Amino acid sequence: MPMPKDTMLYGFATKLTSEQKEYVDSIFDKQLTIVNARSGTGKTTLAVGCAKIIDKPLLYIFSPVEEDKLGYTPGTVEEKESKYTVPLKDALLEINEDPSRVIHSEENLDNVKNGNCWVKAQSHVFARGTNIKDMTVIIDECQNFTKSELRKILTRIHDSCKVIMIGHTGQIDLKDPRDSGFAAYIEHFKKKEYAHVCELSWNFRGRLANDADELI
Repeated sequence: MPMPKDTMLYGFATKLTSEQKEYVDSIFDKQLTIVNARSGTGKTTLAVGCAKIIDKPLLYIFSPVEEDKLGYTPGTVEEKESKYTVPLKDALLEINEDPSRVIHSEENLDNVKNGNCWVKAQSHVFARGTNIKDMTVIIDECQNFTKSELRKILTRIHDSCKVIMIGHTGQIDLKDPRDSGFAAYIEHFKKKEYAHVCELSWNFRGRLANDADELI
């Protein structure tokens, strides 16, 4: 079924564009939603808001595209990878959730023990050998995953999960853009009955941001 009629989606429900409404309805209606969208289109915020309403633990998976450099930077693994979770933290703030309280971390053990942490963020590096069950899974910046990295994650996911793949084929940060597996997986899943592929085109940051995205 599409987005529940009795939810305001944290104030976004009445403001959704037709593209965003299609995206949100797909998240509730399908097991897998793939969105190919520009920066600033609300794709991560809406996904996190839907995840909160779905009321399953959220697993947020990212790709550390500068992984080879992280070993030389100071701090713990969490500190080194913190820049990759900024979109998640921004999205949580947009739905009035405190990232420092709801994301699993070594510094947040009290909330973990009390069951108040409903979000876990991790790199795809740690996905091998895991079983992902009964969760909402957001794979963010999918354009920066190789085909084998996406396969590694997706083959770990049980049918008890909702999956949202977020990316933009026009903004690949890999050294060789041809290594991106996102476009291939869009084609692979677009005709599956349990999946839906959609696009978001308007950058809500404004006209400057939209015009900048037009330059190829």
